[in-house]
Amino acid sequence: MTETSILLIVFGPLLAAIIAGLGNRMIGNVPAKLVTTGALFLSCGLSWPIFLGMVLNGGTESVTPVMQWVQSGALSFDWALRVDTLTAVMLVVITTVSALVHLYSWGYMEEDPDQPRFFAYLSLFTFAMLMLVTADNLVQMFFGWEGVGLASYLLIGFWFKKPSANAAAIKAFVVNRVGDLGFMLGIFGTFLVFQTTSIPEILAAAPAMQGASHITFMGMRLDTMTILCLLLFIGAMGKSAQLGLHTWLPDAMEGPTPVSALIHAATMVTAGVFMVCRLSPMFEAAPVALGVVTFVGAATAIFAATIGTCQWDIKRVIAYSTCSQLGYMFFAAGIGAYGAAMFHLFTHAFFKALLFLGAGSVIHAMHHEQDMRYYGALRKEIPLTFWAMMMGTLAITGVGIYGIGGFAGFHSKDAILESAFANGSALGNTAFFIGVLAALLTSFYSWRLMFLTFWGKARWIESEHIQHSVHKTPEQAGEDTTGGYHPHESPWTMLVPLGVLSLGAIFAGWIFSGDYLDAEAFWNGSIAYRAALMHAMHEVPLWVKLSATFVMIVGFGTAWYAYIRKPSLPKETVEQLGPIYHFVYNKWYFDELYNFIFVKPAFWLGRIFWQKGDIGIIDRFGPDGAAWAVGKGAVLAKKVQSGYLYSYALVMLLGLVAAISWVIFA
Repeated sequence: MTETSILLIVFGPLLAAIIAGLGNRMIGNVPAKLVTTGALFLSCGLSWPIFLGMVLNGGTESVTPVMQWVQSGALSFDWALRVDTLTAVMLVVITTVSALVHLYSWGYMEEDPDQPRFFAYLSLFTFAMLMLVTADNLVQMFFGWEGVGLASYLLIGFWFKKPSANAAAIKAFVVNRVGDLGFMLGIFGTFLVFQTTSIPEILAAAPAMQGASHITFMGMRLDTMTILCLLLFIGAMGKSAQLGLHTWLPDAMEGPTPVSALIHAATMVTAGVFMVCRLSPMFEAAPVALGVVTFVGAATAIFAATIGTCQWDIKRVIAYSTCSQLGYMFFAAGIGAYGAAMFHLFTHAFFKALLFLGAGSVIHAMHHEQDMRYYGALRKEIPLTFWAMMMGTLAITGVGIYGIGGFAGFHSKDAILESAFANGSALGNTAFFIGVLAALLTSFYSWRLMFLTFWGKARWIESEHIQHSVHKTPEQAGEDTTGGYHPHESPWTMLVPLGVLSLGAIFAGWIFSGDYLDAEAFWNGSIAYRAALMHAMHEVPLWVKLSATFVMIVGFGTAWYAYIRKPSLPKETVEQLGPIYHFVYNKWYFDELYNFIFVKPAFWLGRIFWQKGDIGIIDRFGPDGAAWAVGKGAVLAKKVQSGYLYSYALVMLLGLVAAISWVIFA
């Protein structure tokens, strides 16, 4: 590992983004795509040797200085790139998925006139995420944190002429600002307590702070470390779309599908998980905060899974799946299994990117139709996309054989559930059973997606999108049950990333399985390590180890019976459940609740300030009042300038009298 390699990995995407973004009119579409995609593949190629070196030789930490940044009294820190095992894991995840998303976008965005801008945004997004994970201090981490938020706003709203895309981008930006406020307060408080923003120095001092310091707030005596960690976790909740600050994530589907894959798989949404694991020694000193992390993570896992079972938009199903899987990662971190959380982050990046890009290939084949009710029988029309989606589904549902191995999710999800049970606490046991139930729902909605999309009868002719986009002769419409339209396979630039990610969905679980997950030497202090928990997870009862596999089979069987064996069952079930179904289908009415509590009052208050304050007071007595006074003065001045000689003589005489009077009587 050389300093040059680290600098190229991080700053290569930034340079490419500048070239493509500022020089797009001079260099054109293809050079812009070549520069950005080439830079990402270079970063990816340099990241894997670093990661494999960590795996084979044990973790070694390095710090690459960039420049002096801030020197102001007690606040002093440099810009430096820190690389350890935790960073190495994130480097390969970010650069691999980003490079493949860049290549995939060649085909998916081929007809878009603003390709250089799109690829510049993608590269800027990747640079910001790389800055976040290589941060050596909290301010630098916040720089990357906000950079990711800015780039996500630009990417979600890329099609800015589309009102729904603009609304989704603003929503993502505003909701994340709520979380970022907590993150900022956490950073401020951490500096106040530790007198430094250096992450290594903070983590070294954190264990001694457990229960050693308290603050008084509104008459309550509160543990300092608990408050700091809760504030930091609020930031993680926003970026990683945890329950309460999750509402932006599904709406982010308004962006192009490659953006969905990048945001939901390896970058923005994993930032919160990474931050909690990076600062895990701080959280270890705040058990109450860890309990909150566990509770929120488990609640998010089951909440999002229930919504995923009812969605019809193929991208929204996968989006809620992401929200649920992030809940798994957080409750793993909350019970102290930071290695298991990172393990699932690693495997999730591959199979979730595969599912999103596979969904994009389906959408591409179906003329941008995203409603699964208008799919069906696609496995023979787009077989390569079908097999790629199959690999992703097998991975996310955790298909495997105990004692032998399986797809990526089989290893990482089982590790989380076993760790939760081995934790032994009431909260850990609760998280375990919630995780098992969420695994059941995950299997159901994943196979539901597959059966609706690739099996059954072809329902394409019923889609208005396809009817409007495909020109048919009357003979074709009368002879062909599909209205003369046949889906087409995607170009190679889209299929190659699907093939590579399919390999990740199959084999990514083997990298951390066995000795690496619970090897303290592997992590080398980059995360807090609980040796007793790692040992106990291997000793859990057999039924615990088999629970995820059992519910996976139940979920598969239920989906098969409902959507293949008896297709009328879902409609009958919806009619029987009635209000419960509508409650879940409408996302537990979180958007409506927030609209009632926050949005409408904010608009009401804004209108009062605008009409009464801005227009009624500021404008009235400010610019409008000044203009009125000038106008009235002009009218008076106009009357004085009459043009008659006797008027001017009278004024001169009065002025002369006034001057003489002043001289005499002064």
